Amino acid sequence: MNEALKEVLDLLDLEQIELDIFRGRSPEERIQRVFGGQVAAQALVAAGRTVPDDRLVHSLHAYFIRPGDPAVPIVYNVERMRDGRSFTTRRITAIQHGKAIFTMSASFHIEERGVHHQAARMPSVPRPESLRPQQDRMRELFGDDPHLADLVSRPRPVDARYVTPLTWEANRDPALRSSETQVWFRYDADLPDDPLLHVVLAAYASDYTLVDTVLLAHGMAWGASNVTGASLDHAMWFHRPFRADEWLLYAQESPWSASGRGLARGQMFTPAGDLVVSVVQECLIRVPDA
Repeated sequence: MNEALKEVLDLLDLEQIELDIFRGRSPEERIQRVFGGQVAAQALVAAGRTVPDDRLVHSLHAYFIRPGDPAVPIVYNVERMRDGRSFTTRRITAIQHGKAIFTMSASFHIEERGVHHQAARMPSVPRPESLRPQQDRMRELFGDDPHLADLVSRPRPVDARYVTPLTWEANRDPALRSSETQVWFRYDADLPDDPLLHVVLAAYASDYTLVDTVLLAHGMAWGASNVTGASLDHAMWFHRPFRADEWLLYAQESPWSASGRGLARGQMFTPAGDLVVSVVQECLIRVPDA
């Protein structure tokens, strides 16, 4: 287990400071704002701490309200909206400097039998073992740039293998522009058999590339284009159990962008083709005048 993954697991081990009130921290990095996937994952951990073990999260709906300050802790306040016979509903508010920076509603469900079908088909893509890690491709692109040395060499908690071009590659070659992103990912460690942990880690990783899918359609990339952006809202549905320490294909598409916003959708599949997670996000995309 690399140090980056150890740090993520430590960030997800929230401190309980009162009944239904938890405190989380951010990595000690020089970043302008807290990574959205971290806030969503920590909020889901807080909610899960208040729910019986026999109920698994099946959906979440979240809004990013203000940028998170990485220099101070985040307080998560959990409201118990409903404790029914089959469903449990929680509302979570993340607070910094006395103001809400993030809200989430999460629903948990007991395991039940029911009808089953899957219309979605996993794209036909190369296996992850045949693809180069993202870090290798970034090293090839930026290895000689001293300003990006930290970006290239920094350890990452997620092993990501892109089937499709990186945004920086499409920025250099317009022929690589696309409104679709396909990436295999996994957490490269033997993780505990805790269903909530694997769901939380999928939520953490789900925010890495959705905005990039919108940028890819326009040949834009962070640091290489005059563009700023952020996640606005985030919704996830968890269809069946899975493991985040095994490969998942994250197939994403951006059907629309306009008015300073973009929409991205994603589906996560196991190597066997089982659909395990669906994701939708709207993001802010601004391109100021030169």
